[in-house]
Amino acid sequence: MTPPTAQPQDPGDGPVPPSGPHPNAAAPHPPDDLIYEHGTGRRVYYTAHQRRVDITALGQLALALPAFLTSALVVLLVSTILDGCLGLPFWIPAVFWLASGALVFHRPTEDLLARYLLGLRRPMPQEAARLEPVWREVTAIAGIDGALYQLWVEESDDLNAYAAAGHIVGVTRFALEQLPSGQLAAVLAHELGHHTGGHAWSSLLSQWYGLPGRALWRALRAMARSVVTPARCAVYLAVGVLLLAIGGLASTAAAVLYGFPLFLVLPYLSAAVGRRAELRADRHAAALGFAPKLAEVLEMMHTSEARARQMTLAAAEERAERDSTPARLLSTHPDYPTRLHHLRHYL
Repeated sequence: MTPPTAQPQDPGDGPVPPSGPHPNAAAPHPPDDLIYEHGTGRRVYYTAHQRRVDITALGQLALALPAFLTSALVVLLVSTILDGCLGLPFWIPAVFWLASGALVFHRPTEDLLARYLLGLRRPMPQEAARLEPVWREVTAIAGIDGALYQLWVEESDDLNAYAAAGHIVGVTRFALEQLPSGQLAAVLAHELGHHTGGHAWSSLLSQWYGLPGRALWRALRAMARSVVTPARCAVYLAVGVLLLAIGGLASTAAAVLYGFPLFLVLPYLSAAVGRRAELRADRHAAALGFAPKLAEVLEMMHTSEARARQMTLAAAEERAERDSTPARLLSTHPDYPTRLHHLRHYL
């Protein structure tokens, strides 16, 4: 979410509501039920450390190490081929790939990610006038400089929000237009927790550095599905042996690092870390005083999900697959009753 600046009222006149036409409207929609104690012009105290790396962010990075090793082997293979065919120095592609992770925090690159990968857009003036004061209040309560982040909007009729890369905070148009300001603040506080805990950038780095390995695996699967002529068999066989060698080396390295039994359950551990990150972001929002409003949003989403399941009850096989134990264990988000259970101490 990208914060343009809203015009404040006189700081001495009490809590500052957001600018826009709705404060004196007969039927404001959505209602503005947020108490603004940190409007523009008021003193805000920032915490000494704006970001940290909590245990879930470290867990994401640690569990992504096998994928990183596989991708590193793929990059080294490509570097060797380029060195032999084009005379390109061996170290250039590898160093470029390692350094490319810094682009996670590069603002122009983040803009491209938000627009073309996440499908977000900049808020329109009326959307910014509603979104900015709420975001400013949330970040002021947390002691965070909200101007460091960029606000984005997704054209969607679903209730959702995002924290991505180093500075991206996005909400859907539905959330912006339908949620009261208090509930919108709770959602934004949750996403801020992902940023301040390091969940957003560590997740993106894990995905980025695992990309070469995944790309090679997809290429192998595509080749296996294609029509194989006898003339191509030798080439495919050589590629297959090479991929098996790369996968074997990566698996051996991961088994040495984690132990073979642990290596087998890495997908489940990664999903469990993702669920823990969501609960930590919920806790961050609750600690800022938004637990009741966040609980309201979660109950609303739980009800909507239950209604959608009832409407698709006829698709029994799909429902059974979605509700199966492995599917739940591989989910990166805890179910809504679990999240509400963890919020009960703050209510």
